[in-house]
Amino acid sequence: MTAANSTFSALGTTIFEVMSRLAEEHQAVNLGQGFPDEGYPADVLEIAADQTLHGWNQYPSMMGVPELRQAVAEHGRRFYDLELDWRTETMVTSGATEALAACLLGLIEPGDDVVLFQPLYDCYVPIVRRGGGTPRFVTLRLPDWSFTRADLEAAFTARTRVVVLNDPLNPSAKVFSREELELIAEFAIAHDAIVVCDEVYEHLVYDGRRHIPLMTLPGMRERCVKVGSAGKTFSLTGWKVGYVSAAPSVLQPIAKAHQFLTFTTPPNLQQAVAYGLRKDASYFTELAAFMARQRDKLATGLRQVGFEVLDCAGTYFIDVDLAPLGWTAGDEAFCQRLVREVGVATVPLSAFYEEDPLTTVVRFCFCKRDETIERALDRLDRGLAAMLSSSADRHD
Repeated sequence: MTAANSTFSALGTTIFEVMSRLAEEHQAVNLGQGFPDEGYPADVLEIAADQTLHGWNQYPSMMGVPELRQAVAEHGRRFYDLELDWRTETMVTSGATEALAACLLGLIEPGDDVVLFQPLYDCYVPIVRRGGGTPRFVTLRLPDWSFTRADLEAAFTARTRVVVLNDPLNPSAKVFSREELELIAEFAIAHDAIVVCDEVYEHLVYDGRRHIPLMTLPGMRERCVKVGSAGKTFSLTGWKVGYVSAAPSVLQPIAKAHQFLTFTTPPNLQQAVAYGLRKDASYFTELAAFMARQRDKLATGLRQVGFEVLDCAGTYFIDVDLAPLGWTAGDEAFCQRLVREVGVATVPLSAFYEEDPLTTVVRFCFCKRDETIERALDRLDRGLAAMLSSSADRHD
């Protein structure tokens, strides 16, 4: 008999890998997985290369090199007026996903309830369950992916220990309003819960919006964990450098979980990210401006071929509603047909639900160079109508 963990052995392959494999198989334009294909800051790359050749390449501290931890604290002060003690309130991880795993495994006891907002990033639920927690869902609703006080009352219980908040939220491209954050904070305080804030898209918010870390709200400084990502901030997703900020009493159990996950992160990359976080403010505003332009370029083209494009307030992603196209076979079937017949890979939003999935919305990624977006739009312009007509013929 083969031994296997019931939580992980029951999982399928992540939707990102599935769609990327199909994109390769069919030589499709990949607008499914969120990785940029340009915009990498050359100076950050040069620091990493120089540190590889001339810097320290052995184990750094499991908490991270001092230079990066200091830069994380400075970043919090510069952008959010957060005062962090880098020695006791910051930690470096091997990507934000590892940070989230360390947070959830370090904070959850078997039997605890964990409040999650769906649609949600697909790693949250299996980690919660592996930690012995019970996920309880708040379903965000269109048109603005919002929720009500009654939704929170139904999700929070006497056993609620942790809340996971992704803001800006992948995959719905939502940026939570201050009023929404205040309501979440009210419930977290009332239930003595810790909120793990996945803020990897913190610098990718658009149209004059401002990211508000939940940690900055009254009463939340001591009960929030802030997770950031160099991969998203510097368009270097393969580097897998994340960072965690939290009060000492909250960070300590997270660090103890981290030490037995990846223990540490390549020091050359840490040094480069430390340099990057100290870049002039213009870098961060220009990054958001570039992504907003790419969003608008893709949104315009998607509307022209017949999609209803939903509001995108942040992240790398834009969602479309399939209903106006007359498609009734569900988002997963649509994405499978699109990659095979039209040559464009995207992701069904239903993959980001654990219960009562929305099956009429598809997510496109826009963190791509102009040529990539144009090639995808050209294929949609030439092939989408034929695919829909063929589908209608099959249903007649």
